Amino acid sequence: MSCDLWRGKLDAYVDSDASQEELASLEAHLRTCPSCAAEALGSLQMKRMTQAAATARYSPSPHLRLRIEESIQPNRKPVWALPWMRLVVAAAALVLIVASVALWMRYSAREQTLAELLDLHVATMASANPVDVISTDRHTVKPWFQGKLPFTFNLPELQNSSFKLVGGRVMYLKHSAGAQLLFELRNHRLSVFIFQDQPAMIPLAMGATTIREMAFNLETWSEGGLRYVVVGDASAADIHELSELLRVAGRS
Repeated sequence: MSCDLWRGKLDAYVDSDASQEELASLEAHLRTCPSCAAEALGSLQMKRMTQAAATARYSPSPHLRLRIEESIQPNRKPVWALPWMRLVVAAAALVLIVASVALWMRYSAREQTLAELLDLHVATMASANPVDVISTDRHTVKPWFQGKLPFTFNLPELQNSSFKLVGGRVMYLKHSAGAQLLFELRNHRLSVFIFQDQPAMIPLAMGATTIREMAFNLETWSEGGLRYVVVGDASAADIHELSELLRVAGRS
C-alpha cells in the first residue's frame, strides 16, 4: 500500500476512530515510515493546540454567567440578591474559581508533560538513528550515561525475559536532562524515560499509574528520587512487565 493511501487514514488514527485492525496496520507502517510518522505527530500536535485554544477562548467568564442569571430572574429580588448576600456569593465564587483554576492548571501541566513524552517516543520511532549508544548488554549502556546526567540508575537483567535493550540517549524535559532507553519486545519498541523527580519538574500521577493515550500504553511511578515513564504500543500487560523489571533493578 502506498503512503498516499496510509495518509488518508491518519486523521482517523489521530482521532482514535480507526478500527483495531486499521490501528495495528497503521502502527506497523508508522514504525517503518519516518514521513508518515512525522505527519501523524504534526496532526496530533495541531489537534492539541486547537483544543487548547478553543478552551481558552470560548470559556465564559463568571461575570458573564452572573449577568445572564440576573437577566432571567423575576423582578422581585431574592434573598441572595441583597447587597450583603452578594458579597458572600462573590467570595464563595472567588474561592471556587481559584480552586478550579489550580486544579485545571495541574491537570493541564500533567497532560502537557505526557504529551511531550509521547512526542519524544514517536520522534524516536521515526528517527534513522534512535539511540546514541548501542547496547551489547546493560553494562555497555549504563556507563555511557555517567557524566552526562546528574543521577545514576540501575538497569534490569533481561537474560530470562522477552525484552531486549536496544540502547539509549540523553533527552531533555522541562530543560532537565534525563535518560531515554529503548527496548524491543517482538515487533514493538518501548521507550523508558528516567529523570529526576524535582519539585520544579511538572509532576505526573503519583505512584504507579497506567494510562491509555492514542495507540500507546504508559506506566509511570516515582521511586528513589527518580521518575520513571514506560511508553509503547505494546499491551498494558507487557508495559507493566517491563516496569516491574525496572522497579526490581531500581531497588537493588
